Amino acid sequence: MLDHVDVGPRPLGQYGFIVGEQIIQEIAELAEPLRGARIAHINSTTYGAGVCELLRAIVPLYRGLGIQADWKLISTDPQFLRVTKGIRNALQGAPYELEQAARETYLTYNSRNADLLEEGYDFIIVHDPQAAAIRNFRGRAGAKWVWRCHIDTSEPNEAVLEFMLPFLAEYDALIFTMEGFVPAALKHQRIVIMTPAIDPLSPKNMGLPHAICQEIRAWRGMDPRRPLVVQASRFDPWKDPLGVIQAYRLVREEVPGLQLAMIGSMASDDAEVSEMYGKIVAEARGDDDIHVLTNMIGVGDLEVSAFQTSADVVIQKSIREGFGLGVSETMWKATPVVANRSGGIPLQMEGDVGGFLVDGGTEECAAKVLYLLRNRDEARKRGQAGRERVRQRFLITRLLADEMRLLLSLATAVRTPASSAAGVRGVAT
Repeated sequence: MLDHVDVGPRPLGQYGFIVGEQIIQEIAELAEPLRGARIAHINSTTYGAGVCELLRAIVPLYRGLGIQADWKLISTDPQFLRVTKGIRNALQGAPYELEQAARETYLTYNSRNADLLEEGYDFIIVHDPQAAAIRNFRGRAGAKWVWRCHIDTSEPNEAVLEFMLPFLAEYDALIFTMEGFVPAALKHQRIVIMTPAIDPLSPKNMGLPHAICQEIRAWRGMDPRRPLVVQASRFDPWKDPLGVIQAYRLVREEVPGLQLAMIGSMASDDAEVSEMYGKIVAEARGDDDIHVLTNMIGVGDLEVSAFQTSADVVIQKSIREGFGLGVSETMWKATPVVANRSGGIPLQMEGDVGGFLVDGGTEECAAKVLYLLRNRDEARKRGQAGRERVRQRFLITRLLADEMRLLLSLATAVRTPASSAAGVRGVAT
């Protein structure tokens, strides 16, 4: 069987004081026809990536509503992960030669994982390219199948996209973060646009007192009395971490004593992460005010929260970005953000809400960071506006409602809406 990630139920009512009781009631009503249905979310890792954050939040909420949701992990090995990282990068536009051996590796592991998916489900949601071919090898199996794309596929490597198209064509629905990410070859299929979201009650987002944040900064070797700039994201070339260091150095010329924390997740499904980490460490060598922190040395969600909360500015200098959950995480903490105008980031910061959008240049990024450091009142106001935008648009309760509406629509495509759990189970045959 596929590995099962153990998560318990979470009561939806705990979110009422944040989103309001009316929204809680609307979600409960959406859930009623799905009560008793079985849902599987399938991905490739439990930590180090935004998909994990989403699943860790949404699966317990399903369970709290009486819906049997499971989080399943595919079986992998280093060779497969190297191939799938190449495919992932290629779908974001990077050059990649998908040779026959790589194709065989991808198909072999997807076939093997399809065999390991033994349980019966009403709905199966597969995340990202790693496991996209499971549907092909498993068959319908009495379920409705959804593929969720979390990356920027607006300019994909055409050869790799062509390889993936037959597998994606078999899904009942495809979810993308924004319309611009949908490749033209897929527009004849059922496409759903659905933005990701953050869990405001997770350890990373629940909020920490100022004094605790300062203690954590000091524990990790940073002077809490001096200004701090942070980037917290996967160590990945698409996040442009070396560009962040360059921007920091430009700002430091005007702000002596400025510190930089590079907080990176070392995802288990990312074959390139160690190489990128080595480049960051080499670039930072000799500068005691650059701190490179990872989950591999015990930096967890609470520490990320402390840094995002207490930073003077957070940078998200992504070259390509499916959404960038770190932006909404930071905005929720009312900390101003300077971010590249790439992928799904402008959806979160439209109109420079929460900070500033820039067009990729290191000098422009540095100038906006410097502006926020010198104009603290405006930085505070922008941060507060960012928090309210996240509350309205990018919390997990909204994503849960969107996803349930999709599942109900897939069920009613073959049957009148069910009035009980038993009515939903089995509708996807």
